[in-house]
Amino acid sequence: MTTVRAFTRAYCQRSNARAAFSYFATFAVYFLSLWAAVEAALAAWWLAALALIVLNAFSGVRLYVLQHDCGHTSLFEGRRLNDLAGYGLSTFTLTPFRAMQYNHNVHHAHISDLEARETGEIHTMTLREWENAPWHRRLAYRIYRNPLFLLPVGGLFTYLLRYRWPKNTLKIGAWEVMAQNAALLAWVALIWALAGAIGLWVWLATAFVASMIGVFLVYLQHNFEDTYWDRRPDLSPEKAALVGSSALDLGWWWDLGTGNIAYHDIHHYNARIPSYNLRRCHRALRKEFDAPVVRWPGALASFRLKLWDEEAAKLVPFPRGRKKCDRGAMAPAQ
Repeated sequence: MTTVRAFTRAYCQRSNARAAFSYFATFAVYFLSLWAAVEAALAAWWLAALALIVLNAFSGVRLYVLQHDCGHTSLFEGRRLNDLAGYGLSTFTLTPFRAMQYNHNVHHAHISDLEARETGEIHTMTLREWENAPWHRRLAYRIYRNPLFLLPVGGLFTYLLRYRWPKNTLKIGAWEVMAQNAALLAWVALIWALAGAIGLWVWLATAFVASMIGVFLVYLQHNFEDTYWDRRPDLSPEKAALVGSSALDLGWWWDLGTGNIAYHDIHHYNARIPSYNLRRCHRALRKEFDAPVVRWPGALASFRLKLWDEEAAKLVPFPRGRKKCDRGAMAPAQ
């Protein structure tokens, strides 16, 4: 593992020039595509508006990834620049910067820890917990893990509602969250003033699509068949980072639209790598080490996996039928 860490250190060098280009170019695409989508909607060019909404959504995801980099102080060379950039992104990512930074760092500290699953973004039950759960908890979990619920409802809840008062807010400072909420309200009011109801609906549509892309990524970053979970003291932080996190190779355009964050294994292993170096680092890493990737077929198939089987050490689908002990208990006495 130390050789992998030594390898990734070569890609930790930050560049203010590259960071600034990524930052301002993404903002330019965000504002231009939002304006163009509103204009297309006002002219009733619905197909063009839809395409521009998707483009704007991906630029919003990139803004979030840049804010995530700022939280790790890995985008710009200095901490102050990262903090300023992170605050500047908050209004448009719908995410308070310091709260995001704190909660995400807690997630990094407890990756793949079965005894600290509340620090993750997507809750995962173990197979044993599922077998012992009452019917109503099983039903709630089935609904929760259904992608038709998880992606749209989970995305809207997380980015439009939960981030208005995220967890651990009182530890970070409530004033910052309230200030970010006020800035978001001002941004929405500006859209309303300039483009009316159509403008607001277009913005909501872009936020909705971006939130679904975000949840899609968050799910796949740690939910795939050969992922890794364990309990302390047996939990291995190195294995949690490189095995418990996925590397999604979904194509160059996907990487461009999502700021390379799909290469999540090496990000968890070395969070100092800037997003603009992640793809290059992972491509080089594959030539030297065994670094498996998940492509589109495997990514989509991962949504059928729901429970962590501690005995088999892999993520599995819901079991079919009832447990044998349940069937036996219901059998009539002989």
